[in-house]
Amino acid sequence: MARRGVPRAAVLALLLASATACANDIPDADWSRGLLPENITTQSDWIANLWNGAWIAALATGAVVIFLIVWACLFHRKRRAKAELPPQVRYNLPIEMLYTLVPLVMVSVFFFFTARDSRALEAMSPNPDVKVKVEAFQWSWRFTTTVNGKTLKPVVGQPVSDYLKGPQLVLPVNKKVEFDLESPDVIHSFWVPAFVFKRDVIPGIPEGNKGRRFQIDTLNKPNVYAGRCAELCGVDHSRMLFSVKLVSQAEWDQYIATQTGSAQ
Repeated sequence: MARRGVPRAAVLALLLASATACANDIPDADWSRGLLPENITTQSDWIANLWNGAWIAALATGAVVIFLIVWACLFHRKRRAKAELPPQVRYNLPIEMLYTLVPLVMVSVFFFFTARDSRALEAMSPNPDVKVKVEAFQWSWRFTTTVNGKTLKPVVGQPVSDYLKGPQLVLPVNKKVEFDLESPDVIHSFWVPAFVFKRDVIPGIPEGNKGRRFQIDTLNKPNVYAGRCAELCGVDHSRMLFSVKLVSQAEWDQYIATQTGSAQ
């Protein structure tokens, strides 16, 4: 129960902040990136630009609206010395055109950039460098990597409280990677915050359907990045953690060589 004088909402916010502070898979947000985490794919740059552009447009629109409200309150209020109604205007064609055309132009601009970036994000190359089959199940992940026609031994995880102890997906830098998402039970969501977007893993979509595949182009940023399920899927949803390890080409070649004996 909140103490006297302290708003209950503030107490709840403090509890949430304390709870999330214990997690070690929350990426650092940066104002210069629009509070987005560090991105590790080419596609992430497109999303960040769209995100920041939308915020700039929204803030500019909000500033204009607030200015007009304040201006109307200060300079168009009723005078105490005048009891009569102000002049009544039934039609004002310029103003009506303004509040009709301006929103239309704004929506059209938003639609253009969103459609353009969505088309680029959904583009599929026929020959990706690496293919990864992602199987989400209650409550962990199975990653099966295929490279140069060779399928490596699947990496299967289990529910964990630390993403570094969960299943790890190893990927090379500066390569095109294709993901094929599958779920045998309920809807999950494949989310790597450093990708700056997530994709739902929906059961029942047949293999080969474009709706379960997407591709990324990794950047040259070797490191270990957190991943999780972003769809409430059951009891151990919060422990459905994994990691993505970006490695240099030399380390990737070494990793493939060590997996030769376990390849299918």
